[in-house]
Parts: sequence; structure tokens; C-alpha cells
Amino acid sequence: MARAQDSFTFTVGKLDAGMAILLGDRAHLIEFPSVLLPPGATTGSIVNIAVHQNVAQERKRDHEFWSLQEDILEAFGNHSPENPQLEVRNVTQTSVTLEWPPIKLATAKLRSLDIYKNGQRLASIPNALSNYSTKLSGLSVDTQYSFQLLLRTSAGTYPSNLIRVRTHTIADTSGISVCFGNVTDSVLLENAKLALKEMRAKWSDKIQIDTTHFVCTTPAVTPAGAQPAGGVAAAPGAEYQRALQLSIPVVQPQWILACHSEKKMVPISGYYLGVTPPTSSGYSQRPQSMSQASLPSSSASHKNSASRQSLPAIRRSTPPSATPQRPINEEEDEEEQPPPPKSLSEMKHKSSGTMDRNFKFPTSPTQAQEVPPVPSIPARVPVPKPEPEAANRTNEDDMTPIAVVVPSSVEVPPPPPVEKEIRKSFVESEDGEEEVGETVEIDLR
Repeated sequence: MARAQDSFTFTVGKLDAGMAILLGDRAHLIEFPSVLLPPGATTGSIVNIAVHQNVAQERKRDHEFWSLQEDILEAFGNHSPENPQLEVRNVTQTSVTLEWPPIKLATAKLRSLDIYKNGQRLASIPNALSNYSTKLSGLSVDTQYSFQLLLRTSAGTYPSNLIRVRTHTIADTSGISVCFGNVTDSVLLENAKLALKEMRAKWSDKIQIDTTHFVCTTPAVTPAGAQPAGGVAAAPGAEYQRALQLSIPVVQPQWILACHSEKKMVPISGYYLGVTPPTSSGYSQRPQSMSQASLPSSSASHKNSASRQSLPAIRRSTPPSATPQRPINEEEDEEEQPPPPKSLSEMKHKSSGTMDRNFKFPTSPTQAQEVPPVPSIPARVPVPKPEPEAANRTNEDDMTPIAVVVPSSVEVPPPPPVEKEIRKSFVESEDGEEEVGETVEIDLR
């Protein structure tokens, strides 16, 4: 094998500022950087150029390159994001609290962490790098649900395990998780904690994500827990204020005792802070105060009086042969006062039904004279037949003066002449040619 030529001879043909044209023996034409030419070389100069391979430098370069690739693989290629592990923290009648350990992304970047309910995307978890739990509310009572987390990263998508949860029934009270505030009665506080223990419920001195109720008797600071706001001892505690911000219902300890006694979830409407809780014989063992002890008796007497008033009046049956009797008051009046003479009563009835003697009705050829109705008088009695005037005059002298409404004080207008007005209207319409509407005949009887 012939040894490779160590150098080649070229003639500088053209020299530019940055490039030189070299001509070989066999009319080879190559471009060569003028910077690499020996100093003083000009057009027409002959130069020898030798080319050698540097193997040592090639090996060094390859070693550095592969070392870098191994470092990248060790740092970014051996570890990948892990699938989240979803767990159930608490279950109630209408909510489920889920939690999971901190997510491990390795070298990938987080894109989103979504929660799925029954196979459908429900929401995205906010602050997924620091938030490790969520509470899902608005669920149906005694219903089964399935939940799953889906982690999306720059390295791919990683789903969590699928869990199935059934919400509690009304009779299941194990989902209660309360935060105790300031309960002034220590005995009541211990009874409430014992009741929670028997119901397999939870309690703490701090509000957590699964806290369902805040229990206290006063909004002041708790003895061991929240600090008073503003440094005032009687100010509302921080946990109480946080419960209001999170819309956690604030109830009294009697609600826990009521749930334990009824063995089911009792409505909290009667146990809010500031409302007098209803008493129950099942859990109320403490003596009542004098004012409270007097309430049932007053209410019972009120019920008895109300029941007596609601009873119907007693009706007395009369025999069929007996005649209707007058009221008792009228009989007593008749026994105390002697009955008036017959002539006086007849005169009274007559005077109440007669009119002024000087009053005269206008004569009308077409209509019969009729007496208009007289205003009714209380205790109206049918008027007997009038007697002769001579007997009435003799009785008037003997009778005592009695206040009677005199009909003469009532002015009775005479009946209008209907026919004359009708005729007059016809005459005016014929003479003056005035159009008059239809006239209606009014019967004054």
C-alpha cells in the first residue's frame, strides 16, 4: 500500500482580502483562506500544504460527549412522575372529602391536576403543588359515586386509582366532624365528646377541611386553641371567625346530644348559637332554672284554657210538647216591673205607626195614595188594629210621657207626577226640536 503524500504543492493564482485561489499540478483549483498562507506570499508564490489527522483530539472529544449524555440520562431519564394515590378522608350525607400525598413530578412540569366524578371531569384542583385535599359537596343522600385524579405533566398523563364511595344515610352519624369553641359548661362539653365517641364521629380544636360543624356556647376565644382577635379577651375567636368565613354552621353542644339521643342527624335550625335549644327528656339531665321550670305549667294551663274555649256551647234539649220559653233576662224583667196597662201598650203601638195629622199627600188621578215606608224602630212589634179616636183621647190623658220617635220629623217627598213630565218632555221635543234620550218610568211603590 502506497504511503500517503505528506504535502502538496500549489501556486497562488489570485489573492483577495479573505480568500486565495490555489492551482495544483493537475490543474486542481481550490479556495484557501489567505490568513493561513505564509507571510509574504503573493500572487505567483508556490506553497506546500500538508494535512494530518489528529486522533488523540478525536478520542478526547468523543469521551467528553458521551460523558455529558450519561449525566443527562441519570438526571432526567431514570425518574418519571408518579401516579397520584387517592384516598377518602371523610364521608357525610351530602359531601365527600378526598386527600392524596404530595405529587411527584420528577423533572417534568405540572400542567394540571383534575378531579373526575363518575367518569366526567368535575373541576381542576387549585394550587396542586401545595394542596393535597378537596371537599366535594352537593351530593345526594345514600348514593354511590366514583372519583379519580388525572395528573397532566410535560412528561405525559398519569391517572390515579379509582375509588367508589357511597354517601351516608340520615341514620348514620359517623360523618360528623366538629370543631369545639368556647363551651362554658365543662360537664356539657364532656358529655358532647362522649356522645361523639359513641357515634364514631370526630372532633378537634382547629377547623379542618372536613369540619362539618363549629360547636360553642359563646363566640369568645377558646381556652386552648384560637387566639382572640385584636388582643381582646372577650372578642370572637379566630376559629369562630374562620367558621363564619367558610360558611360552617355554628351550633350548640345540645345538637350533638340530640343526634346521639335520636340516633340520626337532627336538623340544626333549633340549635344555632343564640337560639334556645329545645329540651328533650332523652338527653337533658341537668336541672332547669326557675324561669324555665315555670314555662311548661303556663303553657299547659294555656292549652287547657284554649281547649275549654274551643269546646262547643252546651245545648239544652226541650221537650216537643213544651212551648218556646222566653230568655231568662226577659222573665226577670217582667217579674221586677209590673206590666203596663193594655191601653198604654196599644197607644204605644199606635203612636209608633201613625203619622202627623197635618201632613197630606198630593192627590194624583192615576196612582193610588200610598204611605211611604217609615224608618224602622228597634224592637218592632206588630201593630194592632186601631181603635176609635174617642177611646184614644181618653187614654192619652192617663198615659205617662214616653220618648217615641215621631214620624213627623221625617220628611217624605211627594211622588213626582210622572205622566206630566213625560208629556212635557214630548211637547218640548216637538216645539224646540231638541233630541232627548229615552225616559224610564220609575216605580216608586
